[in-house]
Amino acid sequence: MTRLSRRILLGAALTLPGIARAQGFPARPLRLVVPFPPGGAADITARLVAERMGALLGQSVVIDNRPGAGGNIAGEVVARSAPDGHTLFLGGATILCANKYLYRNGMPFDGLADFTHISRVSVGTTLLVVRADKPWQSFQDLVADAKRRPGQISAGSSGLGTISHLSLSKMMRSAGIDITHVPYRGLAPSLNDLIAGNVDVIFDGIPAIIPHVREGRLRALAVGSQQRVGYVPGLERTPGMAELLPGSGMDMEFWYCISGAAGTPAPIAAALHRATVAAVRQDSFRERLTPLGFTPVWDESPEALTAFIRAQDAVWRELVEVSGARLD
Repeated sequence: MTRLSRRILLGAALTLPGIARAQGFPARPLRLVVPFPPGGAADITARLVAERMGALLGQSVVIDNRPGAGGNIAGEVVARSAPDGHTLFLGGATILCANKYLYRNGMPFDGLADFTHISRVSVGTTLLVVRADKPWQSFQDLVADAKRRPGQISAGSSGLGTISHLSLSKMMRSAGIDITHVPYRGLAPSLNDLIAGNVDVIFDGIPAIIPHVREGRLRALAVGSQQRVGYVPGLERTPGMAELLPGSGMDMEFWYCISGAAGTPAPIAAALHRATVAAVRQDSFRERLTPLGFTPVWDESPEALTAFIRAQDAVWRELVEVSGARLD
């Protein structure tokens, strides 16, 4: 652990209990509601944060997995919970920004009005891959072939409106190509079909894909973020969208954050913010997170995260509109 990390942890340990006593917080174990099943990268991220936050707050943080409806089930649980800081949400870009445009008639909460946002904890991006035995050695090779054979190359996704579908749609629009979209129910079946040769391409989150790239079964052609992702071993030379599609504005960075119910008192939100930031700044958090394809990130204040989410609205609205997806 670095000297800076020790100072951060010591400062948090000294200041958090004083705030907690003044507010009677936390009075019992906290619950972190996760909108994904156990075992995935988001769930692992949540558990890493929860373990460290619990140590700082002096109460355990229990994971409550509530998958379904694109994250809306978990989000509603937290949005309707008591605003006392004891029930938290691992929210993200698609749930808080994109879902209201995907589920236009069926959103059970407002991503801004119904939450007290605390801080982001991690950021990642998508990865465009093909089987290693395919002839495309670069992104440019794939685009050139797709222009020669419109609609004859197929791409699997995790489902309509998912980050993989949005990435594919934006890439096709920006590159001026037509690739046949094959939606699946989750990343695992689409990845299995890619490896089996039943689809040609997937453009999805890094964590499940990177082991196959490292083992030589898949070839990485591009990352969905503007810049390269030097924080993921094995992808340092994989180009980003600023290089491949300059001027397109394509930037498929997605993030996870900690949020509570709207109306959480400011002192409690401040205590949660300190604990969250101190947790994600630990060297051990970064070391566990990086192999998953994520890197730690945090916001200077709850207000800063709220402003960030508000600014992200237009980005995700445009991505949904380009994809044409609707889920209600």
